[in-house]
Amino acid sequence: MSGHMPRQKTVLVTGYAVHQEVLAIAYASSITDKVISFAFYNGGKSIDCVSGLHVIATARRPEVLAELAELGMSTVALDVTDAESIRKCHEEVAKLNGGKLDILVNNAGRTHTHPALDISLPDVRATFETNVFAIMAMVQAFIDQLIAAKGLIINISSLSSITPYLFGSVYCASKAAVCAYSRTLRLELAPFGVRVMVSMTGTVKSNTASQGHRILPENSLYQKVKHIFEWRLVFSQNSNTMGTETFAKKLVADSLRSESPGWLRSLFGRPDWFWYGGMARAAWFGHSFGEWVVDAVCWNKFRMPEIMKLIGEDPAQKKRK
Repeated sequence: MSGHMPRQKTVLVTGYAVHQEVLAIAYASSITDKVISFAFYNGGKSIDCVSGLHVIATARRPEVLAELAELGMSTVALDVTDAESIRKCHEEVAKLNGGKLDILVNNAGRTHTHPALDISLPDVRATFETNVFAIMAMVQAFIDQLIAAKGLIINISSLSSITPYLFGSVYCASKAAVCAYSRTLRLELAPFGVRVMVSMTGTVKSNTASQGHRILPENSLYQKVKHIFEWRLVFSQNSNTMGTETFAKKLVADSLRSESPGWLRSLFGRPDWFWYGGMARAAWFGHSFGEWVVDAVCWNKFRMPEIMKLIGEDPAQKKRK
């Protein structure tokens, strides 16, 4: 047999990881991580490789790793908030891919739904540790393998990075940081042939049962609208939410596109910015044509007229003015 056999491309997908002592509220549950991993595993079957993509899925919990392994994927234990865990993961992945990583999907994250006036700074730091610093650590750790493959980094951000997501100021700030970091990273890695793609993720179905841990403090200024706060906790799982499989398949398809120059990328090639999920199109329109559009839509979407009425007419609040 003559000719050069194409190298099997490798994808590393992170899951969420938080310290056990923290009441974690995961933006993407392990189920979402499994769907994205499986979408890459299936999506790779159609590309011109020896046997599709070699997907390396990660998780903290052994039972999740076992389920992923049963699907035919390689698995590596990883806690993205632990430097030693990242180092060990890097070593294990290098053994599996020969030192070349084609796609790194930074999918780890946690939500943070609390009024800005009621936040706990240790809790805020834990959110930034997972949503922002973990991405930076993963990029630094795996850049040698990414450069060797002239690979792609996919950082999962959110529409909340550009919208006033009620009671989500910390989450919004963390996802905005991901966007700012990724935009600059894209320039800095260009000389090495490594691309950076940002997923501006809309509402996507996920396991949000753990959001029940979020409660308003008894002295919160928002006790009068506690019902709206509780409604907001599950807002991302409403009827406008996109199915996880639908989102994952589109993300995989776009990330596997061929390269196109400059402004043509978003139309024909692998995009720099991937807008998908519930309400993504509306958010893109508002972001592109005027922030006032986003503000106006969110004002009504998040029931601000009701909040203004219930809190604004409070005599105690009026005395403070």
